[in-house]
Amino acid sequence: MVDIEEMQDMLDMLADELPDELYEGLNGGILLLPDRKLSPEALDDDLFTLGEYHHSYSMGRYIVIYHGSFDAIFGHLPKEELLAELRKTLRHEFTHHLESLAGEKDLEIEDERQLARYRYRARLRQIKSLRKPLQ
Repeated sequence: MVDIEEMQDMLDMLADELPDELYEGLNGGILLLPDRKLSPEALDDDLFTLGEYHHSYSMGRYIVIYHGSFDAIFGHLPKEELLAELRKTLRHEFTHHLESLAGEKDLEIEDERQLARYRYRARLRQIKSLRKPLQ
């Protein structure tokens, strides 16, 4: 896994790929935190939050990326593949930003669908584990 300084360099490079117009209203910018953030939806300590888009009256609009979560999920990947995952996450959070500005919620709805699929698969695993005969 890349250390946080190298990931910051990668994130800066990816941020520079995006047109300036996308940054309109993103007054808090993009923050890279060292944290490993377990999702509140995690059922088996297996669902990490890679990034988040925040907007509030007091703090404004900003994107947070979690280095520790990337390490937990993608720490085994070569740097090029990690860069691709970081790009995907950053663009996902920018989509939340743009939809927020436009009053849309399509990506929030899709994120909720993915969480519902995760919960369903986790329940199936729990049921299967209960059905295993004792040996």
